[in-house]
Amino acid sequence: MKASREFQVFVKPASFLCNLACRYCYYLEKKNLYPEAGSLRMSEDVLEEYIIQHIAASPDEVIRFSWHGGEPTVLGVDFFRKVVAFQRNHEPRGRLIVNGMQTNGALLDDGWGRFLAGENFAVGLSLDGPREMHNRNRVTRTGKSTFEETMRGYELLRRHGVATDILCVVNAHNVRYPLEVYRFFKQIEAPYVTFLPLVKPHPDGLRGVSADTVPAEAWGDFLCAVFDEWLNKDIGRVKVQVFEEAARTAFGQEHSLCLFRPACGDVPVIEHNGDFFSCDHFVDADHRLGNIRETSLVELLESPEQRAFGRAKLEALPRFCRACEVREMCNGECPKNRFLRTPDGEAGLNYLCSGYKRFFTHCQAFVSEVASEWRRRTLEKQRAAEGAAAVRTVSQPGRNDPCPCGSGKKYKKCCLSLGH
Repeated sequence: MKASREFQVFVKPASFLCNLACRYCYYLEKKNLYPEAGSLRMSEDVLEEYIIQHIAASPDEVIRFSWHGGEPTVLGVDFFRKVVAFQRNHEPRGRLIVNGMQTNGALLDDGWGRFLAGENFAVGLSLDGPREMHNRNRVTRTGKSTFEETMRGYELLRRHGVATDILCVVNAHNVRYPLEVYRFFKQIEAPYVTFLPLVKPHPDGLRGVSADTVPAEAWGDFLCAVFDEWLNKDIGRVKVQVFEEAARTAFGQEHSLCLFRPACGDVPVIEHNGDFFSCDHFVDADHRLGNIRETSLVELLESPEQRAFGRAKLEALPRFCRACEVREMCNGECPKNRFLRTPDGEAGLNYLCSGYKRFFTHCQAFVSEVASEWRRRTLEKQRAAEGAAAVRTVSQPGRNDPCPCGSGKKYKKCCLSLGH
């Protein structure tokens, strides 16, 4: 049985284990879910069972696996050699399996580089900008810098030809330096950049957001500043995920990023022991829907509980958002950030609303221009195709059609027989 829609699973084969202790990490706290757990390494039987079920559930010709953490590289490269071996053992004929991994890069070496390149892994590397900005939050357990190790990992991936995207967490500090951050990524020749806004509740749970949370208005200013530079200098050279998501609306395409889709629920989590959670930002007891050793992955994906989780994003969208002129670009963003009230007092407004609205309004003229150009070219191609078809119809009549010379005879009895 296959899933009724595309899905992506964030697999946590090492759970919350990590070699770093980033100050804003939301996954380290998941240790509270498994306080008495022994090994947090995904066992081979759970690993193989998951791979079998994922392949069986996937409705697509290309079957995609996403390995997350914590930090997946703490398991060592041999664990992922076993991953690839299981995938090959169960790969259906005529279909393609691809892998992606999210990493901090600090544990990578040439052995990892050769493996990732040889197996065509795509890698997302966490890097928050230049040295000082990166080291503010991305530190070791003893509070030491990680910039050098991360950059060494990045250069290693480039040297081995591994497709590498940069994931940059935008926080209360680096949000003030949009062009410095963006130009640093251009300097290191990053081909694809994703900016992730940091939103964390205050530790006491009573005073809004934490001090390192990105201010909403500043988030919008950051995106606008980077967009203007990208538009003037870097179209076709650098891909920025949020800009690509905005442009998808020009072509009437569904968002590829779950944050901006009208409904969600297609990016669940599988923990190290096979536990299934509704979403990476809702790994908690309330959103644990089962375990793949007891209930198949496809049943969990199609379960009423997971369907309801996905629909709730749309159903809970406030009236203020439903009437927004840039709704199709945003759709209320992630439910985890919807803890404000709208101007008329309705619950469910996204904390980042003002920033996103500023950016999506700012780029709307560009998106409209792209849409107009696309429609123009589509119409030209359509007219050209119709013209070519008309020419073929006139110049190439069927054998039994009236001869175009006007003789009144069939084409096969007239000009065709004469070789005209």
